[in-house]
Amino acid sequence: MAGTDTGPEGAIMNIAKCVAWMLAAVLAAMAGASRADEPKQIVKADNAQDFAVVVAAVRQEMQTGGRYEFVPEAERSTIDTRLADMSALFQKRGTVEAMTADEKVRLMNDQSEINAILTRRDSERLICKREAPTGSHLTRSVCRTYGEIERAQHDSWRYLEDRRMQATQNRGGG
Repeated sequence: MAGTDTGPEGAIMNIAKCVAWMLAAVLAAMAGASRADEPKQIVKADNAQDFAVVVAAVRQEMQTGGRYEFVPEAERSTIDTRLADMSALFQKRGTVEAMTADEKVRLMNDQSEINAILTRRDSERLICKREAPTGSHLTRSVCRTYGEIERAQHDSWRYLEDRRMQATQNRGGG
């Protein structure tokens, strides 16, 4: 059935389109993390060269101060492994369209795992919960970004460590 999206060829084309859109979604999310005065760009990363740009952008955003700076080491390793697998597919075939159906599925699964991690660790992701302020039984909605929560936890941990070190030094050295 030429011209329709039924059958194995239609399914393969749907997978290829889905992978290309998923890669574009990562870039769109990263473009949203840029400063307001910079134009937002949506790039379709369906070839090796465009994908290399996506990889560089993701790795840059995982650095300190980046949108994904709070990705833990184990998840960074997973991202690196999945990006390497995807890069190998692009190096082998050049484009999503040239990949076999199994390779497209592998590419989509890798991308899905990366997206899940980056979405969960996005420092701009808003998290809201109901809290009762100290001294009150009335709850209210409190919303903070994932980055604000992580920074507060890190600062609290650092404060406690500093106090512990001072207490140890005061006891030992006087």
